[in-house]
Amino acid sequence: MNNNQGEVVKVSGPLVVARGLAGARMYEMVRVGEMRLFGEIIEIRGGDCSIQVYEETEGIGPGQPVFRTGEALSVELGPGLIRSIYDGVQRPLNDLNAKFGDFIVRGAESPALSRETQWTFEPAAKTGDKVASGDLLGTVQESKLVVHKIMVPAGVEGKITRIGPVTGNVDTRVAVIETANGPVDVTMVQRWPVRVGRPVKRKLPPTVPMTTGQRVIDMFFPMTQGGTACVPGPFGSGKTVVQHQLAKWANAQIIVYVGCGERGNEMTDVLMEFPELKDPDSGEPLMERTVLIANTSNMPVAAREASVFTGITIAEYFRDMGYSVALMADSTSRWAEAMREMSGRLEEMPGEEGYPAYLGSRIASFYERAGNVLCLGSDDRAGSLSLIGAVSPPGGDFSEPVVQATLRVVKVFWGLDDKLAFARHFPAINWLTSYSLYQEAVDKYANEHLDKGWQETRQRAMGILQREADLDELVRLVGMDALPVDDRLLMQAAKMIREDFLHQNAFDDRDTYTSLPKQFRLLNLILHFYDEARPALAQGVSLSALQGLDVLEDVARAKLIPEDNLNEFDRLKERITQAVAALPR
Repeated sequence: MNNNQGEVVKVSGPLVVARGLAGARMYEMVRVGEMRLFGEIIEIRGGDCSIQVYEETEGIGPGQPVFRTGEALSVELGPGLIRSIYDGVQRPLNDLNAKFGDFIVRGAESPALSRETQWTFEPAAKTGDKVASGDLLGTVQESKLVVHKIMVPAGVEGKITRIGPVTGNVDTRVAVIETANGPVDVTMVQRWPVRVGRPVKRKLPPTVPMTTGQRVIDMFFPMTQGGTACVPGPFGSGKTVVQHQLAKWANAQIIVYVGCGERGNEMTDVLMEFPELKDPDSGEPLMERTVLIANTSNMPVAAREASVFTGITIAEYFRDMGYSVALMADSTSRWAEAMREMSGRLEEMPGEEGYPAYLGSRIASFYERAGNVLCLGSDDRAGSLSLIGAVSPPGGDFSEPVVQATLRVVKVFWGLDDKLAFARHFPAINWLTSYSLYQEAVDKYANEHLDKGWQETRQRAMGILQREADLDELVRLVGMDALPVDDRLLMQAAKMIREDFLHQNAFDDRDTYTSLPKQFRLLNLILHFYDEARPALAQGVSLSALQGLDVLEDVARAKLIPEDNLNEFDRLKERITQAVAALPR
């Protein structure tokens, strides 16, 4: 028998066992059956290879052929990624829809990057230049917002013997590099195995905040460019909406959104919304800087595991160009469930709650590919890749294995609370349980670049919220009127922070996004009222008079003040001072 061909001996759902694949290696791609379905070798035991098939295996049976390809599961990287919508193994869904209709036909193939689209390559290097891995050869204008940089492939080093302006498809040769092993033709496309992180010169410490426009995140639980975050929450608490908001408003230059095992209607929302949304900086459609990976819950379960690695490899490629990239994975729980199903079919010894024993290391291998890095190349360009993963723990139990394995490797925890969601408080991020390990770096940046009172303002507001939580139990037992008047004023200030600052309407054009300067001024305005009211209270002003001030209605509406009119906050502070001073002592 041909060494590159074996035969099926067992089929168990998406798991196929083949025999006779001499020389096969772990994670090698194979083609299964006469329909040549996508598959990947995930276990080799004796002469048998266990293959996870990324398509439905209906009709596959013992005796059918299995063909080796000799390469690992890889993605195509080049012009054409932006604006594309792929499935979990980088098949272009728009092309498949045009060829086969609304449902993917098994065995369907289409190149990830169109061979029909013509691109214009503008050289940035010249003949005779010595180049190494990661050096910039030239650029392609991929979309209105993205200049695609064609770089020397990894492992290639030598002298350019030919380069020039070229117009053609991604397979067109743009340069020839003379290496120690002979000439190497460089095209606009390169392939990269998804399970191998792309190399960098070195990793850099996180220093610049990733602003999201969401006040509870940016002020209290911030994240840096190149950081990692986890968004766990029970059903209906708003995980997907938070992910959508971050994809829309985060100050990343490239967005990669991975829908991993989510409901089809949620991915439909993304596909319908993103082309309509405007990029806040340029006014162009958001899709002009976005790549979507859609692997919904009705797609083959094995492809979920591949989808997150497909997405992060594409994200690393844009990071290597020097861009700041944000990847949203929604949800890693579905990915872990796919691992659990495949592990069970492999008859592996189960770990906690049936998940495989390697759950933690597999999750870590994903998140560790984030970071703020110095890219390969001689121009010392820096890029960043930020990862935000949603987790859907059964029943909202944060002690379950996927949440705990994720929290061990990420530095930001945005814990969603269904009680807040049911009270219509969005984003439903619980400010008493969430945390950020980037807080010190962001406070330092904000104190230097925004306002030196940033850290103090944040700490005071958080102290008020924590004190409110302490008093809340007492209020439920004996009522608000039993509290000392100072504590009742504090409860009023905490309510204003919750309702006028933390609560944010994603569907209001003025409230859906708040810049960092506006966030600081809004929170500072609320604390200014508290600071003015406390001495007035000590001088005999009644609490009801303070709570009944007309200016408080304007404070409640202050979050709707336009970004280009921030001086209004100073006028409001003056009005508060005057209104409190005018109250009878």
